[in-house]
Amino acid sequence: MALDIFILSVLRAEPVHGYELKRRVQRPSLTALSNNSLYPILRRFEQAGAVTVTVEQQDGKPARKVYAITDVGRQLLTSLISELPPELATNEEEFLLRLGFFSELSPSQRAAILDARGAALDASASQVRELVQAEDTSEKWHWRNLAMAHLLTRIETERRFLADLTKKADQ
Repeated sequence: MALDIFILSVLRAEPVHGYELKRRVQRPSLTALSNNSLYPILRRFEQAGAVTVTVEQQDGKPARKVYAITDVGRQLLTSLISELPPELATNEEEFLLRLGFFSELSPSQRAAILDARGAALDASASQVRELVQAEDTSEKWHWRNLAMAHLLTRIETERRFLADLTKKADQ
């Protein structure tokens, strides 16, 4: 779902051709957007009426397709950024992406997204704690236990970050 949001948000700014769209999609994960991901999404959006495609002729070069968002696409973008389904709440990129759009969301929508991420973090922390308790403390598990301790520290840090965001989200 993150790619859908990234693509629609770029198109919301202005119509662009595929290569430029691919270049402008900046992901928090720093994972590059491939043509094999981009063009099927654009076709799906076109079929759903979320984008329009026009062919732009170029002197001495092949024609290129220019993509523009429609009102349906704007509504879809708003819908996508205003919710964080539980199955996506464990994904850091999905959460951070929506956080970047908080200025466009209502306080209740912000709170729901923060709650979903918090519940996902709590579930992850619980699972890690169970693994740590079940493991042997012998040298055999030393490195794994260090990794689990680090993961718990990261989760606790993000929980504090969420608490700060929750205070700000009501404003």
